[in-house]
Amino acid sequence: MDQSMLLIGIAGLLIGTVVGMTGMGGGALMTPALIFLGVNPTAAVANDLVAAAIYKSVGAGVHWREGSPNLKLAGWLGIGSVPCAFAGAFIIRAVGSPEQQQDFVKLAIGCALLVAAGTYVLRLLVNLREITLNAARPDEDPPIKPLATIAVGAVGGALVGITSVGSGSVIMVTLLLLYPGLQAVKLVGTDLVQAVPLVLAAAISHVIVSGVDWEVLIPLVIGSIPGIYAGSKLANRVPQTVIRRGIVFLLFITGLSLVGVDPVIALVTGVLAMILGTFAWAAIRRRYGLPPFRGRARRQRQAAAATAARDRPPAPAGPSDQRDTPDGTSTREP
Repeated sequence: MDQSMLLIGIAGLLIGTVVGMTGMGGGALMTPALIFLGVNPTAAVANDLVAAAIYKSVGAGVHWREGSPNLKLAGWLGIGSVPCAFAGAFIIRAVGSPEQQQDFVKLAIGCALLVAAGTYVLRLLVNLREITLNAARPDEDPPIKPLATIAVGAVGGALVGITSVGSGSVIMVTLLLLYPGLQAVKLVGTDLVQAVPLVLAAAISHVIVSGVDWEVLIPLVIGSIPGIYAGSKLANRVPQTVIRRGIVFLLFITGLSLVGVDPVIALVTGVLAMILGTFAWAAIRRRYGLPPFRGRARRQRQAAAATAARDRPPAPAGPSDQRDTPDGTSTREP
């Protein structure tokens, strides 16, 4: 097997697992990975979309069987996303020469990655505010906001059609802002279900306009299908916070690189942003009356629970805890 095909297969396996667990990062991670592996930007978008139409169907099927998607919400999203996603390849073709198309797509992908990173940061802030103000209440079937949901679908569909980025990262985070009471597993399941017709429409338009490269598509599909299946099974068992923040860091530095920033400068900027962001996040948590870091908050809760357990009076002995002794008295079992 050609080395580049093997690398593409490994990338598909790893990124598919992340998509299955979190519902985000598919195109946002895979398309840049293909570009850095030497695939030109327009071909990377086309092949990633065709592969996504296949492997996201697997993840959506797993979530569907486990009852996690909100199908009504997914339907409203599809009204806006499917036609806009189908238009993506034709928009790229209208840009100009092949060289101009490559430059346009590369710049668009970089901008989309930076937008995806920004929406996730916004999501953290909204979550924090809702938790501290007790504004978020679990709601498995929230009332649909049709116009806003269609608009989210349309913007996300256009992003996906041009860059293959946005079906998991941008759309899912925006959904959480619109429907904060939706449980995380339902959010992932809904996003994966609505992403199937979205990426299928985008993939069909790219096949019509530019076709696919089988040496890229085949290892991508072979690697990603088992990855997303395993990730979907792990979605309820793996803490997603660290994974999501790692994705945001990668989105940020990759986006900077694709818009023309020197890779070393992009990496240094990303590290500085992560360090400064950590202290800024600690300050924001203090402002809302929370410990600066989650680890400290978790230790405080554990210590409070241990103290409460020590101070709790012992339960009285029940009938099953006692037995008669030869002298007629009763004693508790050891």
